Amino acid sequence: MTACIVGWHHLPFGKHEGRSVEELVVEAARGALADAGIAAEEVDRIYLGHFNGGFVEQDFTSSLVLQADPALRFKPATRVENACATGSAAVYAGLDAIAAKRARLVLVVGVEKMSELSGPEIARTLLRAAYLAEERGIEGGFAGVFALIARQYFQRYGDQSDALAAIAAKNHRNGCANPWAQMRKDLGFEFCRRESEKNPVVVPPLKRTDCSLVSDGAAALVLADLDTALAMRKAVVFRAAVQVNDFLPMSRRDVTLFEGCEQAWKRALAEARLSLDDVDLVETHDCFTIAELIEYEAMGLAPRGQGARAILEGWTEKDGRLPVNPSGGLKAKGHPIGATGVSMHVLTAMQVRGEAGAMQVRDAEIGGIYNMGGACVASYVSLLEALR
Repeated sequence: MTACIVGWHHLPFGKHEGRSVEELVVEAARGALADAGIAAEEVDRIYLGHFNGGFVEQDFTSSLVLQADPALRFKPATRVENACATGSAAVYAGLDAIAAKRARLVLVVGVEKMSELSGPEIARTLLRAAYLAEERGIEGGFAGVFALIARQYFQRYGDQSDALAAIAAKNHRNGCANPWAQMRKDLGFEFCRRESEKNPVVVPPLKRTDCSLVSDGAAALVLADLDTALAMRKAVVFRAAVQVNDFLPMSRRDVTLFEGCEQAWKRALAEARLSLDDVDLVETHDCFTIAELIEYEAMGLAPRGQGARAILEGWTEKDGRLPVNPSGGLKAKGHPIGATGVSMHVLTAMQVRGEAGAMQVRDAEIGGIYNMGGACVASYVSLLEALR
């Protein structure tokens, strides 16, 4: 690849009451520029990941990044969107600009402020990332979409409630070590497994602990071409960056297979000339626990229908064969739509540089990222390695 991550900044995810999208964007952008050690006037292009669904009234947001520094005025700034993979779409737009030699340094920001809407409004907004011609009537918004996927998976392979609870418990346990996570509490397997007043069923078979959180937050990073990165204090290189899109209607796909995810992983590993055994950790898109379970199979960690083995036998624990979501994932960290993909790249860059603090996976050299838009419609897989 021709680009590296050379600086980053991550805001806490959660409820940012009284703070606007603009304030979150500005703080993240300033932090990333400072971390990279570059002046605003050196930035050639700006990409903002911000979901198009309308969580906030301010809908034209690309130039909000310019508020971070007067020297950003007149820089090309573009808003990028691809459902829940919006953050990675913004990162990849930056990679493309560098590969095309249209930019030497690119500032990427991902942001979302979901908490300004009520619960039903959030569900309606998120459902716009489904195929409304056929899926508009699904109960529970996107929770209902993934509950439907879970029911089909259960019908084919048996009840996987233990595996889903174990995934939730793992990610909440990992989230305790993440200073930016929205929920830093070890809930334990038994709490996640049982339906209760504090853990009700949202849409059968998914309980509250199976669903990612409503979140506000932002993250930002700076990309540089390889020659520029070699002269900088730190650099994390993209060994691979692959995007795959599948049909939007679920009726045209077997939604228990996540074939787009499988294709993206195969192509990324081939591009990097690596196997999954060479990857030391993965930050994957656990918007719902059933998604992480199926992603184990799609990435090649377990055969189809046997993803439960990966979690129940400890393969994906922080000290396991392939640690998955050492940050706590979307489940504990939170899932502010436009910020999620940028956050994944920031946290994985920290891991491969050995700078992840209490989240650190021992001897991590190659980090994988899987960010998904919709019900496995848009799939992005990145493989990162420290360059210096």
